[in-house]
Amino acid sequence: MQNDAPDGPHIIWQEDVFRVLKAHDIKHVVYVPDAGHSAAIRLSEADPDITAVVLTTEEEGIGYLAGAWLGGERGALLMQSSGVGNCINTLALQAMARFPLLMVVTMRGDWAEFNAWQNPMGQATEATLRSMGVMTWRADRPEDVEPLLHGAASMAFNGDAATAVLLGQRLIGEKKWVK
Repeated sequence: MQNDAPDGPHIIWQEDVFRVLKAHDIKHVVYVPDAGHSAAIRLSEADPDITAVVLTTEEEGIGYLAGAWLGGERGALLMQSSGVGNCINTLALQAMARFPLLMVVTMRGDWAEFNAWQNPMGQATEATLRSMGVMTWRADRPEDVEPLLHGAASMAFNGDAATAVLLGQRLIGEKKWVK
């Protein structure tokens, strides 16, 4: 699979994700592998101050981050929009326990999606998160990533809130099958 951004390759915004996580003293980055998060994952794995944990399914990350918070440390969950569907019931843990939950979601089933199986959850992601009490913001331009993620992290960690920044497919780039 190839990833082509609409106006050429951009990885600066991907590095912005990692920089904002570091600026907010994130010590745990939990994720299911995803190309859109590859830079933040790679940088997290290389950072000796961050514990990067590969999940088998996204909802495990919510419990992990609750435990990290109880242990006095901050974390972030990186996932794809299809993984949001896996988290719905587990989001009740955050709603009842009121711990900070910062999620960064790469969108599928969005602009120029080639895989029809991604469309249902991609179209429902934002409304689903909001219905579970998660505050959401959407970044479709590289210059929006840093300020939106900073704001979401501030609101999560200063207010024990659930927040999510949705990284739109136009930002990530069109995915195409390569033969």
